[in-house]
Amino acid sequence: MHMTTLTIATTPEQVDQAAREAHAAFLTIADESPATRAARLNAIADALRANADELVALAAADTNLAEARLQGELRRSAFQLDLFADEVRTGIAFDATVDHADPDWGMGPRPDIRRVNVPLGVVGVFGASNFPFAFSVMGGDSASALAAGCAVLHKCHSGHQKLAVRTGEIVAEALAEAGAPSGLFALVDGRSAAEALVDHPLVKAIGFTGSTAGGRALFNRASARPVPIPFYGELGSINPVFVLPKAWNARAEEILTGYAESFTAGMGQFCTKPGLLFVPASASEEQLLSTLDAALKKVPLTKLLTPGLRESFGKARGEVASIDGVQALVPGSDDEVPAPTVLLVDARTVASDPEVLHREMFGPATVVVRYNDVADLPALAAQMEGQLTATVQADDGDPSGELLSTLTGIAGRVLWNGWPTGVTVSYAQHHGGPYPATTAPGTTSVGTAAIRRFMRPVAYQNVPDPVLPPALQEANPWGIARRVDGSLEPAGEPR
Repeated sequence: MHMTTLTIATTPEQVDQAAREAHAAFLTIADESPATRAARLNAIADALRANADELVALAAADTNLAEARLQGELRRSAFQLDLFADEVRTGIAFDATVDHADPDWGMGPRPDIRRVNVPLGVVGVFGASNFPFAFSVMGGDSASALAAGCAVLHKCHSGHQKLAVRTGEIVAEALAEAGAPSGLFALVDGRSAAEALVDHPLVKAIGFTGSTAGGRALFNRASARPVPIPFYGELGSINPVFVLPKAWNARAEEILTGYAESFTAGMGQFCTKPGLLFVPASASEEQLLSTLDAALKKVPLTKLLTPGLRESFGKARGEVASIDGVQALVPGSDDEVPAPTVLLVDARTVASDPEVLHREMFGPATVVVRYNDVADLPALAAQMEGQLTATVQADDGDPSGELLSTLTGIAGRVLWNGWPTGVTVSYAQHHGGPYPATTAPGTTSVGTAAIRRFMRPVAYQNVPDPVLPPALQEANPWGIARRVDGSLEPAGEPR
């Protein structure tokens, strides 16, 4: 493979240089065809697969995560790049729309208006601790920014720094081999460099996955710039699960076992980990304890991702356990490798003091809430903050309508008889939600729609055809999907 030097900016001065080079690279590719952009994404995907063994070994050493999990995560990242490449080729992300001049338009003569999405420019991306591939160097944010036609400056996460650097080298080499201009992708490392990245005037958007406190601080910083920029932050989520009476009576053991597997997946370090389980008051402590304890004994335990996360988890778990009315059902442990914890509380206690509904425990711990009347669930759900997911376990005859409507108001993804852990990459996927789940609830960080975060629409009125962007020219030289005079036209062969 073509060898190239990977830039790693560690000072504000180096960030400035990297941002200038990234902006120059962005301008170089501004007029490229979808096929050229897509080929770069495919090249990165191929490079990740070709170096999978080395990368997975580095990730395992950096993170304590199992190789099987890491292999799956890397495959997901490569698949995502290829899926985005297909999306770019079809032109769906461009949202090209043509309204021809119409003298008989209903509100008076209409001029010729044509609109298309264009890339923002240089994008800063912050890597996540819990997904060293899927939400890091070439995870969803970086992949979607490149698919949008942007340049990327990626802030490494300290939890898997060696992996980040090597992944960055492989990405830079793949881009160079594919003919990309130098500077289109680079790494940033360290706090001062990270702050400079958010502040730099040539950086036009930020993608972030991490803690609510850290994300909010960066969001405020991005908003306080002389020219504020979009900050697409995924912050915190508790992901409640509501079990309705008929479902509980029919399959309580199945539900509890599935829940135990879901909240401990990845040692509870998934952003979609279910942290609250609402069950009918008919669920006895003995029933809950015996089923959950048996299921949790089968869970493979490992260290948490970083010492800092272990400390934060212990603190959060202790704070929730000390809330009035909360008791330990499965006490877990305070070992370096913590055994899972299940806390128990009554819905009447929660209704009078909803603090437990707002406290995320990022790790293998959860809270079971017993309710007396299913009619109380919508009001309990309404007391919750914004969530990435909300789940309903229900059978025929369970009254779910009002609860579903309430959950639609607080969650980005509503599941029926499933578990929120496991977020597939697809066209309809939405991984987002009202604050504090994200800072931009109208967007997703997973799926093909994520590309549009790093683009903005521009309309051209009465502009002569020869000087229009190719996506809007009458002949449609790129052969992309477009909406013309209100009718959808599918993608075709480039002309």
